[in-house]
Amino acid sequence: MLSWSKWVKTASCSATALAALLASGPVAWAAAPPDPLSAGDTAWMLTSSALVLMMTIPGLGLFYAGMVRKKNVLATLAQSFGATCIITLLWTIIGYSIALTPNASASANQFIGSVDQLLLGKMTLKSINPLAGTIPESVYMFFQMTFAIIAPALIAGALADRMKFSAFMWFMSIWLLLVYCPVAHWVWGGGWLGSLGALDYAGGTVVHLNAGTAALVTCLVLGKRVGFGTENMAPNNLVYSVIGASLLWVGWFGFNAGSAVTAGYNAGMAAMATQIATAAAAMAWMAAEWLVAKKPSVLGMISGAVAGLVAITPASGFVDAGGALSIGFAAGFVCYFSAVWVKTWVGYDDALDAWGVHGVGGALGALLTGVFAKSAINPLSKGWIHDGNGHQLLIQFASVIATFFYCGIITFIILKLIDITIGLRVSREVEIEGLDINLHGETVHS
Repeated sequence: MLSWSKWVKTASCSATALAALLASGPVAWAAAPPDPLSAGDTAWMLTSSALVLMMTIPGLGLFYAGMVRKKNVLATLAQSFGATCIITLLWTIIGYSIALTPNASASANQFIGSVDQLLLGKMTLKSINPLAGTIPESVYMFFQMTFAIIAPALIAGALADRMKFSAFMWFMSIWLLLVYCPVAHWVWGGGWLGSLGALDYAGGTVVHLNAGTAALVTCLVLGKRVGFGTENMAPNNLVYSVIGASLLWVGWFGFNAGSAVTAGYNAGMAAMATQIATAAAAMAWMAAEWLVAKKPSVLGMISGAVAGLVAITPASGFVDAGGALSIGFAAGFVCYFSAVWVKTWVGYDDALDAWGVHGVGGALGALLTGVFAKSAINPLSKGWIHDGNGHQLLIQFASVIATFFYCGIITFIILKLIDITIGLRVSREVEIEGLDINLHGETVHS
């Protein structure tokens, strides 16, 4: 037991030490800088990335494979799978860097991003892209990669049954770097359309109008399929297509709600708007077909649903339920007449209606975003009806026109260059016999 004198001495020393520690100033007591990482946001974005990847394989693959003839099913699936592989590599090597790595100065280059992240050389375990401040940059890169994968893969709907697989892979690769990446930078990476104030929440112009425009140009350059208009080219298996469309519908919640880049209020509104617009578009397409053709087809129902998904994509985080409903109904009717009536009247062979659904739906959704955007839903958006901002509609129109013409011109040049080097189209004999056996050496039922 300590004596009184020793106890006093010990207490005195402790007090002296405590006083010295307090006197050492705030450096000794400064807290570590807060970690910006949000576990909730990161978990949601990992989930969203997986959902969007599922949209391409197996979603889009099955959706398209069910609509082609049986002799081309595997070739169609190979296009979705092949696009996923090659674009993953290109996005890693250079695509992410030039699309979504902001330049040091916002005014440095409004057309293309920096090359700071070539081969992801500057990405670390804890690095964060300033465009997504609460999740690791690795997760943001992965999420945006899934967008880059599905955009060119959508083009396959227009070139079905007649393009060489080698030409397809070259086209996907070049188109990604020369068309998709620049447009993504214009809108999302600090480029000129974003600076102008263009609204595109999840890819109405960047993904769908871009891919739809390329699809239109591609089917015009390739020409019509052998037997188009005279032979039966009905879908081989609509069950595949329904399964694919259902996977697209579910995956689209990652596409739209994931574009909030947080697990918060905006993600919830985007998910709600997506569901409402999709159902409305499916019903509108069904009603139009029922009225005109006297029967509501299953193909029509799923096509209408995809049209609604496309049209709500640019608006999903900016509109309320009423706006989503209006956009969905408009998409169902407009895309039906575009994919069925306009295509028949003009006579081009967009095999699986990639332009009629994605091009027209993307453009329509982008324009209607300017009409129905609501600052009460998202402070970054002020639309015409709710906020009296008619100027937003003009900005949306400018973004649609710029994307359409840039994509159309560059796509045409890419196709022509491939055509004069390795050729775009399979021979007539190969097309008649089927792409599966001739290009891949196998058939669905060996």
